Amino acid sequence: MKKVTAFLGTPRKQATYKAVLEFEKYLTNDAEIEFEYVFLKNYRLDYCLGCKLCFNKGEEHCPLKDDRDLLLEKMQASDGVIFATPLYAFQVSAPMKNLLDRLSFVFHRPQFFGKTFTAIVSQGILGGGKIVKYLDDMGGYYGFQVAKGCVLNALEPTTAIVEARNSRKLKNAAARFHKELMRTAIPVPSLFRLLLFRMARTSIKSMLNPQYRDYRHYEEKGWFESGYYYPVSLGPYKKLLGRLFDVLGTRMVKRS
Repeated sequence: MKKVTAFLGTPRKQATYKAVLEFEKYLTNDAEIEFEYVFLKNYRLDYCLGCKLCFNKGEEHCPLKDDRDLLLEKMQASDGVIFATPLYAFQVSAPMKNLLDRLSFVFHRPQFFGKTFTAIVSQGILGGGKIVKYLDDMGGYYGFQVAKGCVLNALEPTTAIVEARNSRKLKNAAARFHKELMRTAIPVPSLFRLLLFRMARTSIKSMLNPQYRDYRHYEEKGWFESGYYYPVSLGPYKKLLGRLFDVLGTRMVKRS
């Protein structure tokens, strides 16, 4: 049985929560799935201090002792993850942004390969599309396979037409998520993802040393020698471009 966990950045059980409930209904129509709701407001998550200890020494050296690791463990134990948030001041809610800030070290050391991600955003009038893209990008940087998220109109009072449109969006989003969730093989990376990996490892290998956690992590994982984060057949075209990205990365480091 697959496990899906929804992380909700809403303080109320209104539009965003109801959207995730409907998403779950569509998703579980097609498969037997264990679904968990995690309301960020119920967890203690202090604000990032900007000390960069998680980058340089490792996340275990963070001076903040709160529920960050508990939330991270819930993600690690899931096959699929949903970030759901209302749109506040044209951004994610404060609890959701705080979670993203506290997981910044995952950008440096992505870990959620083989897991599926999507985003659900509820907006009043406009701006939600950019936030869905933002969250989808975050999921990709974390290592997730991303199923395109959706934005829903929640301006009150909602009409029957708007509710029907929201339901269609949620049904389509659930179908996309289900397709990725049931994928049996980890996909070949896009050129953009391949570029990010090769540039990141080149800069880490050239600019850091074993005193830094990022360097040791890449060394331990064998990423300094591998074609990508995980074993995958890149094909001759992407192998060639990968070597080109290595050269470009080396030149950029020398110029910096």
